Amino acid sequence: MKKHNFSAGPCILPQEVFEKAAQAVLNLDDSGLSILEISHRSEAFIAVMEEARALVLELMELDSKQYEVLFLQGGASMEFLRVPYNLLAKNQTAAYLETGNWASLAIAEARAFGTVAIVGSSKNHNYNYIPKDYAIPDDAAYFHCTSNNTIYGTQMHEFPATTIPVVCDMSSDIFSRVMDYSNFDLIYAGAQKNMGPAGVTLIVVKKDILGKTNRKIPNILNYEQHIAAKSMYNTPAVFPIYTSLLNLKWLKNKGGLAQMEKENQEKAALLYAEIDNNPLFEGTAKKEDRSLMNVTFVLKNNAQTEKFSEICNNKGISGIIGHRSVGGYRASIYNAMPVESVQILVDAMQELQVLYK
Repeated sequence: MKKHNFSAGPCILPQEVFEKAAQAVLNLDDSGLSILEISHRSEAFIAVMEEARALVLELMELDSKQYEVLFLQGGASMEFLRVPYNLLAKNQTAAYLETGNWASLAIAEARAFGTVAIVGSSKNHNYNYIPKDYAIPDDAAYFHCTSNNTIYGTQMHEFPATTIPVVCDMSSDIFSRVMDYSNFDLIYAGAQKNMGPAGVTLIVVKKDILGKTNRKIPNILNYEQHIAAKSMYNTPAVFPIYTSLLNLKWLKNKGGLAQMEKENQEKAALLYAEIDNNPLFEGTAKKEDRSLMNVTFVLKNNAQTEKFSEICNNKGISGIIGHRSVGGYRASIYNAMPVESVQILVDAMQELQVLYK
């Protein structure tokens, strides 16, 4: 039976990406070598790295003279540390928007390097909305936000205008929509939620914001060192980078971010309409802040949980159990999720409704 994978991460990827990655594991481009065994210094992998870096800038419409692309390791959690290490001097303040668990963890790391000002927080309502009308200090070293919250099903649909550098954790909605990416000075994203397999992190950084803290930074944590080494200061995550390149090429061939945004809006609209119209379910995130990537909802009557699980299992629906912080269900409908799979979930919800009329 076909499985419909709504897992929050590691996530679904396009079938053609799986197939090409699998072939490369056996034989990369008829080289007689597996992608798993080629040298990261080989011409073949250097070409992969360069194409991936260039394609990121192309899709985001960013200037290579201003921005650098890095593929590093440690996940987005490493960037919680690496961002303040590189951008926050000891006598400075960084402004953070607290919209969920990951933002909270980023704040905790930043406090080891300087002062943190939480300019807005939705913690008082279990992060079910995005704070509005907050003020960002003009003298802050940078403003940090999380564009999408996998656990709570919220997403920033607007970003504040500010004169200070803007840093954004885009782990779970990277490459999902059209934006003016030049409004961001540093973007980071763990690959495993919407870009590729676990094991690599994408960083897109504006070069002129670096080297200003007067702090001795260990080389492995220093963005400038990684830029100089072209993401090869240490052995890079060869297979995750290669697979991410395949995914980026798939995305470009589909029509880029404009087409991806259109499809993501269609999928989200289909599922949210069922949540709002089906009397057995209700959404957990404020409607104006609902995510296009992670849809969170609950059953109004927990006595129906077992039957709904049975229906979902019979339809091959996988990975929709909500995070323990929210409960209920979470359907992650990332870029590679086809609308047909979303319709299967909607059908399951409607089937449950028929049973309890």
